[in-house]
Amino acid sequence: MAVTAAMVKELREKTGAGMLDCKKALEEANGDLTKAVEVLREKGLAAAANKAGRIATEGAVQSYIHAGGKIGVLVEVNCETDFVAKTDDFQDFVKDIAMQIAATSPRYVRREEVPQEELDKEKEILRSQALNEGKPEHIVDKMVEGRIGKYYEEFCLMEQAFIKDPDKTISTLLNEKISKIGENITIRRFARFELGEGLEKKQENFAEEVMSQAKM
Repeated sequence: MAVTAAMVKELREKTGAGMLDCKKALEEANGDLTKAVEVLREKGLAAAANKAGRIATEGAVQSYIHAGGKIGVLVEVNCETDFVAKTDDFQDFVKDIAMQIAATSPRYVRREEVPQEELDKEKEILRSQALNEGKPEHIVDKMVEGRIGKYYEEFCLMEQAFIKDPDKTISTLLNEKISKIGENITIRRFARFELGEGLEKKQENFAEEVMSQAKM
């Protein structure tokens, strides 16, 4: 049975689990909503959703430096208590998130943070691409929606595949950690720095370099 956006929305409203998790659960349950809820509960994702509304103001700010100092990340991850913030389990999770950001260069934590202007521009580009590929007008909009999902998976941290286990999204990893620890955990914000990013980099001329050394 084909899983529709309406089915995913209904399951999300019922359980509070992430959209991708809901979609996978429905696919696993062959479109059966009741079974999909059970799938989410078995994975601890529905239970994690119940903690999502709880206030999380403790946590940690983690730094990660990679490639000999050429890439740096700062990330803030929150939990409910200072006790949990100091546990190895929580600290390891924060480190994993910092490494993820360094490796994949997301722009946003979650899809809701993408500015509407940027989203509209991306959809316009994708629509033009589809039309240039000769796709019929009546299916272009569906293609754009499918491709915008790929955009979210690339640039939104929560929807990226986890670098240590590509079968999981960061959203799934987070929900598993919430279920295990028993507190609400949120990835609040991050900053990623790459050496020389945004600057016009100098193009070295090998011949000139050799000549300059020969004159020394």
